[in-house]
Amino acid sequence: MSEREPEWLVEQQRVDEVVEQVERRIEALELETSDAHSEMVDIRKNFWDDVTVNFEDSAEMAETFASLKQQAEILSERERTHRHAARQLRTLRKLRSSPYFGRIDFLENGETAADQVYLGIASLRDKADENYLIYDWRAPIASLYYDYPPGPAELQTPSGRIEGELRLKRQFVIREGEIVSLFDTGVTIGDKLLQEVLGRHSDAQMRSIVGTIQREQNRIIRNERSRLLLVQGAAGSGKTSAALQRVAYLLYRFRGTLSADQIVLFSPNPMFNSYVSTVLPELGEENMQQTTFQDYLAARLGHSFKLENPYAQLEYALRAELEPGYESRMSGIRYKATMGFVRLIDGYLGVLGGEGIVFRDVRFREEVLVAGEAIGAYFYGLDRTIAVPNRMRLTAEWLLGQLKERQKAALKEDWVDAAVDLLDKETYLKAYQTIRRQNRKFKDESFDDYDRERELLGQYVVMEAVKPVRARIKRLTFVDVRSTFLKLFLDSDMAARAASQAGIELPEHWEAICKDTIDRLLVKRMAYEDATPFLYVVERLRGFQTNTSVRHVLIDEAQDYTAFQFAYLQRLFPFSRITALGDLNQSIQAHADTGESTGFTALASLYAAEETETIVLKQSYRSTRPIVEFTSMLIPGGSEIEPFNRDGDKPTLTVAADADALEGMIGERLRQLASQGNRTIAVICKTASQSRAVYEALRDGVPLRLVESETSTFEPGVVVIPSYLAKGVEFDAVLVYDASGSPSGYGKETDRRLFYTVCTRAMHELHLFALGSAGPFLKGPVEAYFEQAQQAADMQTNS
Repeated sequence: MSEREPEWLVEQQRVDEVVEQVERRIEALELETSDAHSEMVDIRKNFWDDVTVNFEDSAEMAETFASLKQQAEILSERERTHRHAARQLRTLRKLRSSPYFGRIDFLENGETAADQVYLGIASLRDKADENYLIYDWRAPIASLYYDYPPGPAELQTPSGRIEGELRLKRQFVIREGEIVSLFDTGVTIGDKLLQEVLGRHSDAQMRSIVGTIQREQNRIIRNERSRLLLVQGAAGSGKTSAALQRVAYLLYRFRGTLSADQIVLFSPNPMFNSYVSTVLPELGEENMQQTTFQDYLAARLGHSFKLENPYAQLEYALRAELEPGYESRMSGIRYKATMGFVRLIDGYLGVLGGEGIVFRDVRFREEVLVAGEAIGAYFYGLDRTIAVPNRMRLTAEWLLGQLKERQKAALKEDWVDAAVDLLDKETYLKAYQTIRRQNRKFKDESFDDYDRERELLGQYVVMEAVKPVRARIKRLTFVDVRSTFLKLFLDSDMAARAASQAGIELPEHWEAICKDTIDRLLVKRMAYEDATPFLYVVERLRGFQTNTSVRHVLIDEAQDYTAFQFAYLQRLFPFSRITALGDLNQSIQAHADTGESTGFTALASLYAAEETETIVLKQSYRSTRPIVEFTSMLIPGGSEIEPFNRDGDKPTLTVAADADALEGMIGERLRQLASQGNRTIAVICKTASQSRAVYEALRDGVPLRLVESETSTFEPGVVVIPSYLAKGVEFDAVLVYDASGSPSGYGKETDRRLFYTVCTRAMHELHLFALGSAGPFLKGPVEAYFEQAQQAADMQTNS
């Protein structure tokens, strides 16, 4: 510190002054929140004492409701004030420990003195409320810190472009109010700060590192222009972190017009939701809506079908190669992921506009009210220039009219009298109140006339019998979507006409695909590859249930989505801006080798070029340089990935003669890694079944946890996890179980991306284990990038 001691002391003095102001505000806010909490408790406790309650006449009742409304509004306002103050208090407590992370000195052209700007996670004004002591990292001026080295710089503001010179860019590491590190840098973010941040052990949640945002990441965060923002980034390039910070920026930039519940994040699995759940609260913002695409499918289809999830589909693709029907199923998975299948379904829907929709009978008390054939005749008798969903609604209105006539006729039928005789006292009173409410002219009548009483109770009985039928008609359940969808696969002529209308050819294995699809749907099993196309047909026939309130949709691991899923999401969120993040080298789903179905290609085709922006992130920050150099050798084009210059050990390869030896070596390595202070360690297996077997073999010797597709929380410690569930998260150390070329390892070319994805989960250490011999991806030039460790004794010696 000696050379820079004067500067250091000046900066520390400023930190002390800022922390002092923060502490004063914390004291005031703690008192305010305490008072507000006490006031809320008093209001709740004495709520009814302060309300004038009188139900004797209408005027008094109106006064009662007004009094209730006033008390509720007072309580709501106090709760809102308390929440706001509590949120401010949480932010101030963070500022007390680390008030800011950066400083820039910017001299605007034409000015004589440079502005000093300090950047932190939130803004803070001085006690006179005149000047900013700290600027929020999301403020427009913060772009100078992220986008420019010292020298000429410009800033785009709502009032226009400002040009000038960045005289100084300084970075701090401040802990508990003390400056730990201070350095000036000539690049966007200094290596020293990144080294310090990235060298830490991993946590159970993703960290928010707003002080280390890079220029390309800043472009993602602050993009306001694009309808579709595509982010293609190497493993560990900070895609997800930038996306979450983008949400925080949007909530800051559009404060008052955009709320967290108008933003939706589609994540790869429930555990990932837990992993990223703390980022926005750390930045003082509420979490957006978080879900998975599978959860959405289950909500829509789970009550009608036994729905396969994407991990079950992937498990099948990875380990069922020798089962009968494997090739036809895989052909179907790949074809149904493509834009070709989207076009085929659109062609089929075009055909259905003229004929072919299957309608169910509408029944009332086990009798056919209107036969399905009659419904079809009415529907196709309507003007065919009217859109299909509108014709469905007109058909529903016609059916409701038929039901109304049947309702009138039912009043004179014997079953009604029988049902009236069976009414109990409670139902009788309910019927009486219902009839009075719905028939004002009978409001002052009493049931003192037997015939009148019988008539009114009969009306109630029939009305209750009709109610579920009316509800089903309004929901358009008279459309048999399953049979209509199946017809495409059952009727070769219909399929040919659909293909002709779409201007495409049916795929080579169409007959096998059809048989495979029919066999499942006839027993109400819904394969993952069929779920979205089926829902798409449902919505196109009945009318899309669009979500117009959501304004931003973020899709993580977008490379694993199919063309159909993107087409569906576009219709589901027609007014939303889309941010899609992914890495084509981590495409691991069963359809991943279908070029036409690759997420970005399919998604980009749905939006105009002028509405779309693509940002490519090439630098990888997660792993040490030796790990990135090794993983880059595993994939085509890996040389374009730029490793961040963080030292570490080369990955190791340990070959075992048999499964017992392999598990013994892994157990020993786990104990060694835990003793070295690693907080998150993963044994990554290829499949879920392999993970369960390894977990059972290791659990007695090492404290560990099995992660399955239903696991909803990400916790520190040692985990055994299938390859596909590890996507999107990171670990201090990764042990790859069986990197051999055997069926249980990674031997086929289709395993390449999966193997790459597994290895790129490691932050600090990567250890590969192989049963018998190393797999094909570990042969050739890549051998120079890892160390051979043949004996378990080597590990014991090293430890």
